[in-house]
Amino acid sequence: MSIKKQFLKTRPVCKVTFRLSCEDVENADSVHLTGEFNDWNKPGTPMKALKNGAFTLTLDLEKDREHQFRYFVNKQTWINDPEADKYVNSGFSGSENFVICL
Repeated sequence: MSIKKQFLKTRPVCKVTFRLSCEDVENADSVHLTGEFNDWNKPGTPMKALKNGAFTLTLDLEKDREHQFRYFVNKQTWINDPEADKYVNSGFSGSENFVICL
C-alpha cells in the first residue's frame, strides 16, 4: 500500500495517489475508494486495475483539512491502510476510518 501526496502551487488541492499491490488485495476483481470526498457512497470511486494485479487511483483533494476514507474490495470486504496519517473511530462496531491529512 502506498499514499503519495503532490501539493499544487496554483490550486488549493493536493493530488493524492492511492495504490494497493496485488498482495494487499489478494487478486481482487475490484477495489473502490470510499470516503468523505464521495459522501461514503458505496461502492465508492472505482480504482483502476493494473496488469500486475495492483490498483491505483489519483484524486484532487482539498488542502488544509483531513479526509477520512476506506478501501472496499470486491464490494464486500473493507481493508485497512497502515500508511494512513491517522485513524479515527468510524462509529460502527469498533471499526476505524483512515485519515489523510493535507
